[in-house]
Amino acid sequence: MRIGELAEATGLSRDTLRFNEERGLLAARRRANGYRDYPPEAVEWLCYLRSAQALGFTLAEIEAGMPLLQEPANAANELRAALERKLDDIDARIAGLVQLRAGLASKLGDLGADCPLRPGPAQASAG
Repeated sequence: MRIGELAEATGLSRDTLRFNEERGLLAARRRANGYRDYPPEAVEWLCYLRSAQALGFTLAEIEAGMPLLQEPANAANELRAALERKLDDIDARIAGLVQLRAGLASKLGDLGADCPLRPGPAQASAG
């Protein structure tokens, strides 16, 4: 399958496919004329890659997990663990955002201050 066909089948740009190939996330053979020739299973792999990215996995995390895909029968437990770690990471980020939101709301609620970023009396004496 040539790069244009793969791009059409996956909805990805040719540049994205080349980028993934440069990172080692996608393999292509070269034909005698120099054109890339992707195997049919590249479509399924790229769908997996996009799904993993949509779930918040970085390309580096996907690269690290690629060996799991060589033996899918043995990968279920490790994949479940990776998903649980990602869920924990998201929960931690949400907790951090809740704290950030509370801090911003507190600053906005302090209508008596001439500048919401200036420390209030309690903060000034603590420093």
